[in-house]
Amino acid sequence: MAEYHWDKDADGIVTVTFDASGKSANTMNAAWVEAMEEIVARLRAETRLAGVVLASAKPTFFAGGDLSDIVANRLGADGLFAMIERNKAPFRAIERLPVPVVAAINGAALGGGYEMCLSANRRIVVDAPKAVVGLPEVTLGLLPGAGGIVRLTALIGLERALPLLLEGTALAPQAALAAGLVDEIVPTQADLVPAAKAWILAHPKAGAQPWDRSDFRYPGGDATSPKIRQIAMLAPAQLVARTRGLQPAPERILDLAVNSMRMGFESALRAESRGLAGLIPSREAKAAISLGFFGMQAVKSGRTRPEGERTAFARAGVIGAGMMGSGIAWAQASRGLATVLKDVSLPAAEKGKAVSARLVAKAVERGQMSPEQGAGRLSLIAPTQDDADLSGCDILIEAVFEDIDLKRSVIAEIFPRLRADGIFGSNTSTLPISVLADFAPDPSRFIGLHFFSPVDKMKIVEIIVGRKTSTITLRKAYDYVQQIGYLPIVVNDSRGFFTSRVFGTFMDEGLQLLRDGVDPVVIERAAWAVGMPVGPLAVHDEVSLELSRKAIATHRTLDAMLGVESGFGAQNTATASIVPQMCELGRRGRNWDGRGFYDYPAGGAKTVWGGLSRFVAAARNVPVEDVKDRLIYRQAVETLRCLSEGVLRTEVDGNIGSVLAIGFPRHTGGALQFIRGVGRDVFKARCDALAAAYGARFAVSAADLDRLDGSVRAAA
Repeated sequence: MAEYHWDKDADGIVTVTFDASGKSANTMNAAWVEAMEEIVARLRAETRLAGVVLASAKPTFFAGGDLSDIVANRLGADGLFAMIERNKAPFRAIERLPVPVVAAINGAALGGGYEMCLSANRRIVVDAPKAVVGLPEVTLGLLPGAGGIVRLTALIGLERALPLLLEGTALAPQAALAAGLVDEIVPTQADLVPAAKAWILAHPKAGAQPWDRSDFRYPGGDATSPKIRQIAMLAPAQLVARTRGLQPAPERILDLAVNSMRMGFESALRAESRGLAGLIPSREAKAAISLGFFGMQAVKSGRTRPEGERTAFARAGVIGAGMMGSGIAWAQASRGLATVLKDVSLPAAEKGKAVSARLVAKAVERGQMSPEQGAGRLSLIAPTQDDADLSGCDILIEAVFEDIDLKRSVIAEIFPRLRADGIFGSNTSTLPISVLADFAPDPSRFIGLHFFSPVDKMKIVEIIVGRKTSTITLRKAYDYVQQIGYLPIVVNDSRGFFTSRVFGTFMDEGLQLLRDGVDPVVIERAAWAVGMPVGPLAVHDEVSLELSRKAIATHRTLDAMLGVESGFGAQNTATASIVPQMCELGRRGRNWDGRGFYDYPAGGAKTVWGGLSRFVAAARNVPVEDVKDRLIYRQAVETLRCLSEGVLRTEVDGNIGSVLAIGFPRHTGGALQFIRGVGRDVFKARCDALAAAYGARFAVSAADLDRLDGSVRAAA
């Protein structure tokens, strides 16, 4: 009884309150399984049993499966199947009790927690924002294996269940009620158990589940109805268009949901168990859990944040009201942070604020905020051309063009406007923070804060620590990023840092393939096939070839200033060759000339520019598999180098940054997790083959691989 409390009232209603010993949340671990088997046995033996209420003593109702146990699992296929069957058996036993069962949901009920709720006859939830319900297993590379697929499809029908199952959506109380996932909402937590007991007393014969009755029909139609058959035919193609066939979990969920309607209920539950047993050992599941749960948990909990009192920022300043500066201003104002937006003229600053006004208008139109809320957010942005208006800010961020001389003057002029304990951040994407900090009166309060475009959608910030950046400044920067609702990753200073450096290799490899005579369409399709959001040629157009050209020139200027050749981007030879030529041809990118590697006709679809053949150095007949691997391995190799050189501080930051900031295929779990998934020996052998065929940019050493935390072993 260490895992739960048992209470039977005078009406014969038993309330089982889950309270996992020594843990902050209830999870489906070995102790829970034993407790559930004990609970079922006690309920079956109980005399004068009138009903059962399932409740929780934790802030959440139930957190689902213990992911640490799942990742560490070493059972074979038969062992996994047996374990899953044992785990879910109590749910079937509970729903076959001859008395009503009610789930009293006081907080989040996700995954296995909501599957427990599905075994009840009624689900009552408290009206609280954090009391969300759903089956998010697909986001972890898994499927709901404790009856979630089978029961949800039977409860609300295939058409309504599929989006929830395939997207892993968690719903707040009102949305859950509308979707049919819960049956009732009560105002407070104190109302939950009384409401559950009242329903039991009012429905003493409600013990049988709909799907256990002889007259059961699937809501919205069964497997033979024309509408359901049409969904079953169209859904696979729609799914592949979204996942590109790279994620096995959604495909299995779709198959099980459809086929659960064609077989008996017990058979469907067993098929679900087999499906989960097949996914748990998969590379994709391990990658998704590593990234989506443990990695995100590490960043959000501040594991890389220096210890110390948390800083709350009240007033911020942004210098430069262009695309990046205006986006940063909105990010701050949208989270209630008063912002001064400064540019060389008031009209320029007001133009920057207009970007936020457009975002507010869209949010109001979509019902995401009221007009009053939108007006309140906009009132927090004060456009100005006067440096004096920045005085006393807790944080100042320069977001001017990537020009070393311009940044030098802005930093020197604006830094003194900070309050005495304020910090100064640079939104530079490649220039060394340690160099820029030398232009500041106090380099210890200078740090890199690299946002990504578009800022309102890319909710991640690369924090760059310079040689003289203090620990206090790093801690404050971390707090600032979290205060505005973004994910912070922390890296050490270098040319290009981590994200720009690795992203540059992706764009360059696209041009290397172009020089090798690979058809541009093949290059772009290969990037799509391996899971990149956009092909290297298209993304170069969006980023701007002109900016790439300027970055090359800026780093040459910086080399001359420092009297040292850094070697930054030295292997990006295709970029250095092709980009200047494209700019001279007046093809500087989509937002500069309306053309680049693609043509962008007004009102029409973009098409690859027909003149790219001029850049072919030699037609090498590169196999498609090599095209794919070159685009992915080039990024993974550069990420590994960043770790080996100490630019990356942790694997977690490398994985999260590569996926969320660069667009490295999410199903891999990130660039470093990709290496782990492939396995050390396989990865090294493939890199050696690519280096021999295409150049030293693919070369990795054993020492590089040894820098990964722990040993890298081949996936089972």
